[in-house]
Formats: sequence, C-alpha cells, structure tokens
Amino acid sequence: MMFTDREDAGRQLAEHLSHLRDADAVVLALPRGGVPVAHPVARALHAPLDVVLVRKLGVPSHPEMAYGALGEDGVRVVNDDVLAGVRARSADLVRIEAAARAELVRQASRFRAGRPRTPLAGRTVILVDDGIATGATAAAACRVVAAQSAARVVLAVPVAPRDTAERLRNTVGELVSLSEPQVFFAVGEWYRDFSQTTDDEVVGLLGRSTTP
Repeated sequence: MMFTDREDAGRQLAEHLSHLRDADAVVLALPRGGVPVAHPVARALHAPLDVVLVRKLGVPSHPEMAYGALGEDGVRVVNDDVLAGVRARSADLVRIEAAARAELVRQASRFRAGRPRTPLAGRTVILVDDGIATGATAAAACRVVAAQSAARVVLAVPVAPRDTAERLRNTVGELVSLSEPQVFFAVGEWYRDFSQTTDDEVVGLLGRSTTP
C-alpha cells in the first residue's frame, strides 16, 4: 500500500480508528514525521493532540539503524542483539545518548512552548507515527505513556514490517497498522512524498489541534 503523503496516511488511519471516537482518547504523535499523520486522526476523533518525545539511538557506523531509543521520564530501550552485532565503542554510545537527551530537552521546549503535557491518567492513548521500522522508538514511546497511567495504549501507524508488528502486538493494548509488508527496507519507500517535516510545521499543527 502506497500513501500520497503523511496527511493522506493520517486520513486513512483515522478511518480505522473510528471505534475510538467516544473512548476519551488522547492522540500522541512522535515528532516530527508522526505529527502530520496524527493531526487528521485527532481531528476525526475530536481528540486532543500532543507529542510524545522519544529519540532513536542510531548505530555509530549506520545512524539510520536503531540500536535503541530514549524517551521522556528517563525511559531507555536498547536492543542488545543489534548492539552486540555492531561492536560499537562505549565512548561513541555515550556521545550518541548525550546528544539524544539534549534533543529531547530542546524538542520539549520548542513543541510545547511552556504548555503542560496533556493528562493521560485513565484515558485511552493513541500513539501515532508515520511508520515503524525496528520498533525501538515505538517501544520507548509506549513505556513513556505507561508511566503516566494510561488506561489503554493503541499504537497506530500506516506501515510496519510484519515481524515487527507481530512483536509489538504483545506490548500494546491494540496495534492498528494499515500495511504490514513482509519485505521492508525503510518507511519512506511507502510514501510518494516523504519530505522532511520541519519544527515549524509541528508547532503549527499542534497549535491548530483540539485542546485537552
């Protein structure tokens, strides 16, 4: 399944989430690419939109390959199998994780602009991204949400590799994915337009969202 762009993916995803319209839901997007996907979802469900801040930890020699992720509240998820296979130096990992933590602080300030996080306790949380590859970032986001006492976590994405989707189904209340290809190389291959989402676009979409 190909998507025209992130907004198109979000509209299609919203159709598969209509059963949550009356579930006291909060839509949380993983910035930056997840926000333009999540915006049509939040609008269709009449739900507030916020971000969940998670940073991928990329292998030093192949930054696009994730060995783990960091999230707010000190969440850290590491794939030991990936880390063992790349034989990365400890100094490089320390540098990568320090940069990720600094970026989490910067994004919190930029995207929330002093606003408190949307309350999640006792609510259904719909986590949205533009796609999943290894699942490390999604797993970290789920832990961040769980730490805030969400009643139910729904992970919703346009595309995820089949093996990753099957693994994540065991960690969330519900996984909604529109396409689960067996052969998968990168999220961007499933979009005709996968241009980079800017900070300004994220701020603009969050500013037009439904209030908590």
